[in-house]
Amino acid sequence: MPVVTHLAAVWFIGSALTALQFYVVILAAFSGNMAVLVITLAVMVPLAVYAFVCLGAAARSIVPLTRRARGLWGWASGVYGLGTAGLVGTVTVDEQTGRALVDSGPLFYLCGGIWYALMAAFFLPGLRARLTALGAAIVLAAGGAYAAWDAAQPPTLDEWITANGVDRALLRVGDPPSGYTLGSVGAGEDGFGATYEGSGSAGLHLGVARAGYDTRRADARGCPVPFGQPIHCTDDGGGRLLVNHEGDDEYRELVLRRAGLVYTVTMRGTGAAELTAARHILSGLRPASDEELVTLVSLPMRR
Repeated sequence: MPVVTHLAAVWFIGSALTALQFYVVILAAFSGNMAVLVITLAVMVPLAVYAFVCLGAAARSIVPLTRRARGLWGWASGVYGLGTAGLVGTVTVDEQTGRALVDSGPLFYLCGGIWYALMAAFFLPGLRARLTALGAAIVLAAGGAYAAWDAAQPPTLDEWITANGVDRALLRVGDPPSGYTLGSVGAGEDGFGATYEGSGSAGLHLGVARAGYDTRRADARGCPVPFGQPIHCTDDGGGRLLVNHEGDDEYRELVLRRAGLVYTVTMRGTGAAELTAARHILSGLRPASDEELVTLVSLPMRR
């Protein structure tokens, strides 16, 4: 019971120090002044060590090392230094894996206290106690290293799509027209986009969204009501609508509404070749293959 009480006390002090140090360092860092951070650490570290000195003085019957002044300060410095190193490693891993632990608040403080308790257990007399504490520390460190390595691995396409809430029904492309290649793609909860690159062309962009996502006012044909810049629409046949945006930023859109989805090919060029290419894209719409979507995994992913 004395040993359990001793380690519980170290855990409590370590948890309190975790919370205190975390907020003090954050506030000092937000000041934007390196001198403030250095001074804060210079004041905080001795006070934290002294807190363990006070605790170690009450544990002389359990930890023989603390029976002398030099051993007491060495024990306090060791527990604090090694425990803080474990805490810093935990924060580093948590940053790489999505800040789930740091953002949990009290759970993070309690987990931080575990490192100090483990280091205190390492200083207990007896080989078994030291091996047990060392083994537990190695297991935690190995688990953290694996979590950091796993977080650094690129996600699979399915993982990326699921994490970002992408509707697979929107992931549709058209076959590239002659002289064009399918370039970058992007996707989110609200839509999907693909760029078609061609030599000597400004390129084409295909956007796919659910019907009703565009909240702009439109007339009975679906032509957007002008707001500041002139817009003219013409029937392009085959259910397509050609939307001409005039004014300072001139561009054209070829819009096709089908099965609850709206496909929009944006053209920056004014020639007939771009319009022919846009019609070709809309004439061969199909689900995008995994190979065509592979660049999505290089985009940011929610965790």
